[in-house]
Amino acid sequence: MSWPAAPEGRLKVITPGVVDYRRAWDWQIALAAAVREGRQPSTLFLLEHPPVYTLGRLSKPEHLLAAPEELAAAGADVVETDRGGQITFHGPGQLVAYPVMDLRGWGGPVKYVRTLEQVIIEAMSDFGIPAGLNPGLTGVWVGDAKIAAIGVKISRGVAYHGFSINVNTDLSYYDRIVPCGIEDGQVTSMERILGHPVELAEVAARVAERFGEGMGVHI
Repeated sequence: MSWPAAPEGRLKVITPGVVDYRRAWDWQIALAAAVREGRQPSTLFLLEHPPVYTLGRLSKPEHLLAAPEELAAAGADVVETDRGGQITFHGPGQLVAYPVMDLRGWGGPVKYVRTLEQVIIEAMSDFGIPAGLNPGLTGVWVGDAKIAAIGVKISRGVAYHGFSINVNTDLSYYDRIVPCGIEDGQVTSMERILGHPVELAEVAARVAERFGEGMGVHI
């Protein structure tokens, strides 16, 4: 994939629709190298994936609860990744955000993850959802249920991977895993909280705007 350049000092946003997880991962690696070398600006991908379980660097095999046959019947793939965190699910109705960001001179991993959490919290507030943090845990929650997961990779000053927000996600997929390694962890979605489906493009627009504010860049 080739990326047109964005104007100086601006963040480029790409919304390619539904993209296979491995393909999106390849895009991020290639773009991270270009960002690091100054050939491309920082970029935010906002997309969906077909059903896939991804295992971060801290994942435990026993946290995948389903047999391969059951996963195949559900049309779900399993991919081991280089991001932080543990096992999670991506699928239709979920907004996945992959910021490929040059953090050199901006701040370190802790500041970046805390910023992503605030971006999500503020985007949820735009829809009247009172999201917040759960002490000691990464991600964003509504009460005791997780609505957004975060897992990033920072290599030589450039971040990739990112976060996902359950918008209209089929939450039954989470029954096959221990989400993010949290025993008895609950998950929720914007649809479940609000009682009706939410337009994914609306959520993407709010996330992009809040991301630009949080990172101090122009969309």
